[in-house]
Amino acid sequence: MDWNLVWAALALMLVFEGLFPLLSPGGWRRTFEQLLKLRDGQVRFFGLVSIVLGLVSLWLVL
Repeated sequence: MDWNLVWAALALMLVFEGLFPLLSPGGWRRTFEQLLKLRDGQVRFFGLVSIVLGLVSLWLVL
C-alpha cells in the first residue's frame, strides 16, 4: 500500500468537507441542524450507504 496515496485521499477529503461551510455557512448550519434531528437508525443507514458507495467507487477505480 502506498501511504502517500492514503494521505492524499485524506487531504482531498478535508478539502471537500471544507467547501460547503466555506461557500455557504448558513446552508451548512441548516443542514447540520436537520442531521441532528435524525434518529440513530437513520444516521446509521446513511453511514452504511456512504461506506458502500465508497467501497464500490474504490473497486471501480482500482
